[in-house]
Amino acid sequence: MAEITGIADITDPTDVAAVTVNGAPLPLDGVTPHTTALDFLRDRGLTGAKEGCAEGECGACCVLVARPPADGSPGAEWTSINACLVSAASLSGQEVVTSEGLGTPADLHPVQREMAERGGSQCGYCTPGFVCSMAAEFYRADRVPTPSTNGTRPVDTGGNGFDLHALTGNLCRCTGYRPIRDAAYALTEPAADDPLAVRRHAPAPTATPTRIDADGATFVRPEGLSDALRILADGEATPVAGATDLGVEINLRGSRPSLLLAIDRLEALRELRWADDELRIGAALTLTEIERRLAGRVPVLDELFWQFASRPVRNGATLGGNLGTGSPIGDSAPVLLALDADVVLVSTGGERRVPLADYFTGYRTSVRRAEELIKEVVVPLPLAPLTAFHKVAKRRYDDISSVAVGFALDVADGVVRSARIGLGGVAATPLRARATENTLTGRPWTDETVDAAAAVLASEGTPIDDQRSSARYRSAMLGQALRRLFAEVSGDE
Repeated sequence: MAEITGIADITDPTDVAAVTVNGAPLPLDGVTPHTTALDFLRDRGLTGAKEGCAEGECGACCVLVARPPADGSPGAEWTSINACLVSAASLSGQEVVTSEGLGTPADLHPVQREMAERGGSQCGYCTPGFVCSMAAEFYRADRVPTPSTNGTRPVDTGGNGFDLHALTGNLCRCTGYRPIRDAAYALTEPAADDPLAVRRHAPAPTATPTRIDADGATFVRPEGLSDALRILADGEATPVAGATDLGVEINLRGSRPSLLLAIDRLEALRELRWADDELRIGAALTLTEIERRLAGRVPVLDELFWQFASRPVRNGATLGGNLGTGSPIGDSAPVLLALDADVVLVSTGGERRVPLADYFTGYRTSVRRAEELIKEVVVPLPLAPLTAFHKVAKRRYDDISSVAVGFALDVADGVVRSARIGLGGVAATPLRARATENTLTGRPWTDETVDAAAAVLASEGTPIDDQRSSARYRSAMLGQALRRLFAEVSGDE
């Protein structure tokens, strides 16, 4: 392995590294860079969190981590994450609470008590994960009674401000969910002296430079972007943020990168900036952070986020990671293509800005070079007046797209002035539906135009047959997506 440079304060791999779990420090001695937080916790007797799927879909592994509030406000926020995906090394210096740390049989936490009293647990395998995700929502500082919809996605609350979308990443085979929902709706505000509620008023732990060497591999958390880029220039490092994709590769496909480069807390990749002509979104901001900080100002992104995996996944997943994998079924690309977004790539040699429509070059390949990171995504302003995101999948939440379509249209005086349509799941890469855009542009926004354009849209891409759907179904859903958009805009049931 090439010598690791750029980390002046972390040169000795024997430096003490530890994670605080349920109030006590647990050393990371002997932990490999590929050891998941879940295995680390279970090896130390904290067996409440369990492995169900090893890919962040079932939520049995959920734990709480103290992080800066997603909306950028001061203090800390208890955040539910999938312990099966993140490495234990990535939690060095952080504070974690497991289901065991919430309460005891003699002194149940309010969430645990409501789950028990309302029959929210049967076999119990998934219950600790549910309890942690429910506790994260229980401690959400801005949890107040909300209406049944926020205008961009349905919100299911029971009058206590508990958003059931917090539990979309937790699956249960036994209860049928109603008792779990009842437990969530029965929760009141945390007590004033609740230690985890009090903890929110102090800053979250910072992510300090870290280096861990074990089993022939290295985990490095650099101090800043320049250090990260120098390490990346050696050509052997694998960047990792939320690990929602890499964690699956490690767990299920045996991937063992020799050098993991943590970029999730680099401040230069975590800015969100508005200007008169553009919006810049840092590549290492989590989807939850973007959602909370945008606060509805980009409605089509709100439509995307609530359909993107689950809350625990969105608490780790980043736009940079979703685009960086180059997956043809990544949910963010169709929306960002419709918004005519660019990506900013950065290396030790400087920055370059690439239109997202030119970014993907083949199946999971792109113009990004090995020594480059995605720094930010740039969305031009003003936004198109008519935007939408349609996702077709076997489940409404927490599922992979069969087809995904992003729309951005400017319709004025009954005429389509401009049209941009991004597609996912119908080719080796995400792509723009150029032929359909040309069919719509300059024509009246009518049934006849939409039907003609829908026929063109159904022929875009090169869909295939696989376990999620057939090529014929994918093509049909493309055409229906445009007809559905027209019906929604026209108020036609």
